[in-house]
Amino acid sequence: MRGVLGKYQISHCRHPEVLWAQRSDKLYLTVSLTDAKDVSVKCEPHGLFTFTASKLQHESYSFTLELYGSIEPEGCKIKSSSRNILCSIQKGQRGWWKRLLKSEEKPAPYLKVDWNKWCDEDEESDSELISDDDGRFAGEDDESSDDEGMLYLPDLEKARGK
Repeated sequence: MRGVLGKYQISHCRHPEVLWAQRSDKLYLTVSLTDAKDVSVKCEPHGLFTFTASKLQHESYSFTLELYGSIEPEGCKIKSSSRNILCSIQKGQRGWWKRLLKSEEKPAPYLKVDWNKWCDEDEESDSELISDDDGRFAGEDDESSDDEGMLYLPDLEKARGK
């Protein structure tokens, strides 16, 4: 019986949903993973970003992204909450990336644009999604009100007149 059950157990790593947004100097990744433990993030200067974590019942989650441009490893910050892991990644050079990944292929289905944090290049403001005062991300999911500290963007469909 153990052999039959064994083949149904998940022994490989899963990919959590990852939402992304950017500013001219930073990239923001939100990894949707509730109650994650043993979170590890590795940022390499040439743009390699590696994430690993686990959950109860020894479920492993991981992914590696070859980002569009270079990054500053010392400028990589993470903040974990009970609902997700927020990553702020400093770009190696200021500027807007054409896409998240170096590859021009269609990104994996677990990678999605974070429309709640998205900002177009011509709309970038001086406001940051990370506060250096307390290390919290604006819009961070915590146990308080969902409206507190959120970065709101206008309804894109209404703005386009549709």
